[in-house]
This record gives sequence, structure tokens and C-alpha cells, in this order.
Amino acid sequence: MEDLKITLKQQIIESLNLQGMTPADIDDNAPLFGDGLGLDSIDSLELMVLLERKYGIKIEDAREGRKILSSVQTMAEYIQQNRKI
Repeated sequence: MEDLKITLKQQIIESLNLQGMTPADIDDNAPLFGDGLGLDSIDSLELMVLLERKYGIKIEDAREGRKILSSVQTMAEYIQQNRKI
């Protein structure tokens, strides 16, 4: 799971072009939106595309998406349970 979280953090940094950030800068349990990493709704779309492309996971329900994308930890857990690629 730790390897997945590090990979996921790197993919988030690359996908969202978060210049100057490293995986170590992102806390596993910190919120990705709002006060945490400060992502917005456009970023959430990018993260959903990332999940579909890299892991074969398509999020259909916006409410479910908010839960899944709340932190790196929740994303990693969801990927482990639902990965298709």
C-alpha cells in the first residue's frame, strides 16, 4: 500500500502540474480539497481521468467521487479494492 500511495502522489503532482511539490509534501490523510492541498473541482475531474487511465476505475457518482478523492489514503484504498488494470 505504501508503494501505491507514493506512486499516486507522484501521479497527482504530474497530472495537476503541482510544480515544486514532491510526494513527501503530501500527507496521506490530509484533505486534497479545501484547506488541505487546496484542489478545486477542475482538479477533481483530472483525478477522475487519472483513475480511469491508470487503474481502469470509472467514477460515475459525484458523491462517491467526493469520498474517494478526499485524501491520498482514501484513493489508495479504493484503488486496491477496485483496480481493473
